[in-house]
Amino acid sequence: MARISLIAPETASPEVREIYETTLRGKPGNVQKALAHRPEMLKNFLSFYASVGRSLDRKLYELIYLHVSFINGCRYCIQHHIASSKRAGLTASDWAALKAGNYSHDSEKERAALTYVERLTRAPHEIAEADFGELKKYFSDAEIVDIHMLAGLANLTNRLTDPLGLELEFPEEKI
Repeated sequence: MARISLIAPETASPEVREIYETTLRGKPGNVQKALAHRPEMLKNFLSFYASVGRSLDRKLYELIYLHVSFINGCRYCIQHHIASSKRAGLTASDWAALKAGNYSHDSEKERAALTYVERLTRAPHEIAEADFGELKKYFSDAEIVDIHMLAGLANLTNRLTDPLGLELEFPEEKI
């Protein structure tokens, strides 16, 4: 159960109702309903969220978001990105391997990103030149910035959703 009230569409301010109807196409999730307490933050967050990771292909985007969420144990984000990762072609076996930290069936490029993101999530202060050397084999500087921001975005939402007690809006899928 949510630890704060969630702003439902019928009780939302006109500004929030407009965001719900236009940007979210009438389907705000619980994270958006929580952020709606701060309409300007909601608006800016949605814009930021939509811009992060767009230089990466969709499969890698979902792998990174899920990997960070698995490391952090964020049930809400894991479930939301399992749902969206299906559209990128990921399967239950992909999720199980990722959860176990097994990248053996991923491409070299994906392995480089996932290895880096794991290190970035667990020990960001230990990132070294050698870590960047691996990334630079496969990614442009713009893509490396996106990898960083995507990992940071996942960490941010992981620290927002579960700690606030946000419930899933759909049935949980087991991994």
